[in-house]
Amino acid sequence: MDYFGIASVLIVLSALFGYINVKFLKLPITIGLMLITIVFTLVILGLAQFDDTLLLREKEFISQIDFETVLLDIMLSFLLFAGALHTNFEQLKVQRFPVLVFATLGVLVSTFLVGILMFFTLQFIGLEVNFIYCLLFGALISPTDPIAVLGILKKANAPKKLETKIVGESLFNDGVGVVVFLTIFSIARNPNVAIEFSEIATLFGQEVIGGIVLGLILGWITYKALKSIDDYEVEVIITIAAVMGGTLLAHKLHLSAPLAMVTAGLIVGNDTVRNNAMSEVTETYVDKFWELVDVLLNTVLFVMIGMEMLILSFEMDFVIAGLIAVPLVLLCRYASLWLPIKFFAKRLEFVPHTNLIMTWGGLRGGISIALALSLTKDMHRELFLVITYIIVVFSIIGQGLTVESVIKRLSNKSVESSDTD
Repeated sequence: MDYFGIASVLIVLSALFGYINVKFLKLPITIGLMLITIVFTLVILGLAQFDDTLLLREKEFISQIDFETVLLDIMLSFLLFAGALHTNFEQLKVQRFPVLVFATLGVLVSTFLVGILMFFTLQFIGLEVNFIYCLLFGALISPTDPIAVLGILKKANAPKKLETKIVGESLFNDGVGVVVFLTIFSIARNPNVAIEFSEIATLFGQEVIGGIVLGLILGWITYKALKSIDDYEVEVIITIAAVMGGTLLAHKLHLSAPLAMVTAGLIVGNDTVRNNAMSEVTETYVDKFWELVDVLLNTVLFVMIGMEMLILSFEMDFVIAGLIAVPLVLLCRYASLWLPIKFFAKRLEFVPHTNLIMTWGGLRGGISIALALSLTKDMHRELFLVITYIIVVFSIIGQGLTVESVIKRLSNKSVESSDTD
């Protein structure tokens, strides 16, 4: 099937499942679509017991989709720009230091904690896996997914200060996490080649700092272009050009495209640029266009995630490892956030129980699956793909469905305790 055929099938399924969700389930779009797609896939597996024609067709269809390339090289830039465009820039500026620490130090600490605990866990259940591959898994599962987080937090009514921390961290730790993963991946792929710390630092600095600098330049150029004209149609096209041209340039220069798009989106979306460069009509059209892009790509993404279940090897040892990994990853996230939150809590008046809420609200999504799909067979791809899938499904459905009640319950507790005092 050609690209148009694949895209058409995905859009039709997304529209159908989206309709079912809005009409009957009324769940947040990310949760609803994943749930419906998983049920759809299970029905196909059930029917395959009598006639496997449909199952074989769907497996063939899924195998034609390069999930890693589609998400990391195409969809991610659009989704991150759209998310950053609608992020509260002023709140993010106030929370910039904790967000920066969460997105860098937090990801690194979580990567090593997850790697260490998974190494011993896999040894315990009889799976011999080298530590470097466990560390690689730690890198791909540590970043929270801004796509999943943004979609669910919109309906969770989290306090603005807290929402900014979670969203801001998700937007930036995604780019940092990809860089950490690629760095460890290069070491794991060539274990006999000595890699100097200076080389790792240079790669990390080039990707991260270079990506942010590129984003600043793109944001400034986009701002100047928007300010010089007043034509909403052309101005919307300019924002599209910034994302597509910027992503292409980032890949050519070996810079972090996700960080470049987040930075550019924050600049274009902040109130100063909006007031100086966009008329009310332009602002409305830009916002509505990128909201539509966000929803459309989200629906397609989570339909693809649900359908990926068909190509997984659900061996019992793999499933057990995945089920054990769920609480371990949550524990590592809590531990990685503990020190930064303690350090910044009094200075910036953090919401009570910030660590618990950020741990439960830090959802994993398509980015982790895309990175797991990029592993080679020697890196135990099938094992880590199943573990990642189990964590993502639990994260989106289990945490996603309960994060609103967790926020309300912990917020009420903090209010009651302050009243008692």
